[in-house]
Amino acid sequence: MSDSRSKVPSPLPDPGADRGAPVGRRVLLGMLGLGAVGVAAGGPIQNVVAKGIDTVAQKDPTGLSDLLPGNRFRYYTITSSTPEQDETTYRLRIGGMVDKPMTYRLSDLAALPQTRTVRDVQCVTGWRVPKTPFGGVRLSTLLDAAGVSPDAKAIRFTCFDGAYTESLTLDQARRPDVLVATSMEDKPVTHAHGGPVRLYVAPMYFYKSAKWLSGITVTDEVIPGYWERLGYDVDAWVGRSNGRDDAPTV
Repeated sequence: MSDSRSKVPSPLPDPGADRGAPVGRRVLLGMLGLGAVGVAAGGPIQNVVAKGIDTVAQKDPTGLSDLLPGNRFRYYTITSSTPEQDETTYRLRIGGMVDKPMTYRLSDLAALPQTRTVRDVQCVTGWRVPKTPFGGVRLSTLLDAAGVSPDAKAIRFTCFDGAYTESLTLDQARRPDVLVATSMEDKPVTHAHGGPVRLYVAPMYFYKSAKWLSGITVTDEVIPGYWERLGYDVDAWVGRSNGRDDAPTV
């Protein structure tokens, strides 16, 4: 495990720069009001409001939607848009140095043994979301089903936004707190948060938890991911990388 303390790279680009068409002031103020109502009412109303907040966040160039009540996460994407996928269209493909390449639908993933973990989420830009539940299938379960070659050393992750990539060593990927996640905060992962399936790497900075996961390729070497090619640490342990000293995500 790396204990690198290299200088932290430049901050992530302003997430508003790639959120698409601007959101009108009236719409945003309306959503602020609805957010407050949703928090006060709770239950089904809050769920509907949360879905609306996700929609606004994807198109908000101001960053103000990050302040909406109930919106604990910031929305980042490196592309101008990402198509939505569901049970009829989503596929997760596992290949590379494996005995049996596999393809999973959402229903296939749901039929496998499920794991739920509750840990803090820490972004390399500084914000933190405490005690966040994630649920899904352990990555190690999928790797075991595919049969990993004894010569394999790493995993490369690709995403259906067509641009984002990530990586883990094989030992990191087999940790019990690394999930192919289908739920977040005990609800299906929304499109805005990388759904219907995303990676969740609990002990590492959140950029390692790739959104819109579509491909898992077993490789013979670590292939640096999108942000690593721009200077972020490959081994992104919280508090022990990227020049940061955050408390571990526990």
